[in-house]
Amino acid sequence: MRANSRAIESYGDVKVTTGVSKANNVELIQMLFDGLIESLATTKGHIQHNNIAEKGKSIARASRIVLGLQGALDFDKGGELAGNLNELYNYITRRLLHVNARNDLAALDEIHGLMTEIRGAWESVPALIPRTAPSREFVN
Repeated sequence: MRANSRAIESYGDVKVTTGVSKANNVELIQMLFDGLIESLATTKGHIQHNNIAEKGKSIARASRIVLGLQGALDFDKGGELAGNLNELYNYITRRLLHVNARNDLAALDEIHGLMTEIRGAWESVPALIPRTAPSREFVN
């Protein structure tokens, strides 16, 4: 449940809040990725329209979500995968800072592509979890 509460906290102002309290950990992570991808798309629009104040807000939101994903990692159960995701999230955080400072749409597209790919991988996670498993813990 520790990861579940951290994910809910980091979910923050993601628009789709219905069902968060009933969602399992995998669904919460999927929602976080959906919110992150939405924030990245919003950031792109703000950069293209030279709306700097709103760009900063959407990048800050994306950064909070990445930190939430990173904070939900379980290094004991996740082993090397959790370590690799931690490094990826560190990289994404650095790239978001770069995007914010330089309005670099290519870097933003790179982040969007990486996060969309990881989100896609989370689509298959429910099929990997045995239906009889009562545990709600996950690796992220």
